[in-house]
Amino acid sequence: MFGFRPTLIPTLFTIPALITLLALGTWQVQRLGWKQDLIDALQTRATAPEQPMPAGPLNEEAHEFLHVTVAGVYDHDHEFHLLNRSRNGEPGVNIVTPLLRPDGSAILVNRGWVPFDLRDKETRPQGLVEGEVTVSGLLRFVKPQSWIQEAVVPPNEPDNNAWFTIDAAAMTAIAGTPPLPDYYILSGERAPPGGFPVGRQWLLDVRNNHLEYAITWFGLAGALVVIYVLYHRRRPEAEA
Repeated sequence: MFGFRPTLIPTLFTIPALITLLALGTWQVQRLGWKQDLIDALQTRATAPEQPMPAGPLNEEAHEFLHVTVAGVYDHDHEFHLLNRSRNGEPGVNIVTPLLRPDGSAILVNRGWVPFDLRDKETRPQGLVEGEVTVSGLLRFVKPQSWIQEAVVPPNEPDNNAWFTIDAAAMTAIAGTPPLPDYYILSGERAPPGGFPVGRQWLLDVRNNHLEYAITWFGLAGALVVIYVLYHRRRPEAEA
């Protein structure tokens, strides 16, 4: 027969570690459902026929990934450059341009990718479309950064037109447009004049690995319990 007598130090280590592993596993299960809902919304809304931009207040849950059209005039004098973007392994930037709408409002349009040597708009004059245009693309919402993103993503440098995240309030102040909303259009332009910016920068095949992550965390929790129990098993003669 074997006995079981826990000791202080291993117990003080095991309990918080076990709680942490179980919490991480539970979080991944929650993320699994969230990601599946996100994939379903993306697949359903992005492949549906395009529709005019909905009127009134918009919210992420109901309107994210809608395939919309919106008319307006590009404000090329105030385009913004999103850094650390690549296409087929080639680094570059995404061009984000305010679109001034006929009703007096404005919205940001992520027009797509250009290589670094075409970052300055003067190098791609054909892409500076004049007059009213109709933009077709996916409606996306600006997400608040997680603490991990805040730790690893560099801060925006407005003075250098170097943006790592979209900041609607800061971009409004610089462009002098009507208040830009916390959502934007991800352009679906397939053949822009001059070839750039390259639109349709999205994937409909989104990976969902959260189940594997959950199994990993719960598996580690189970292994920790087994190790803890085996470590504290005592033979009768060892207890005497």
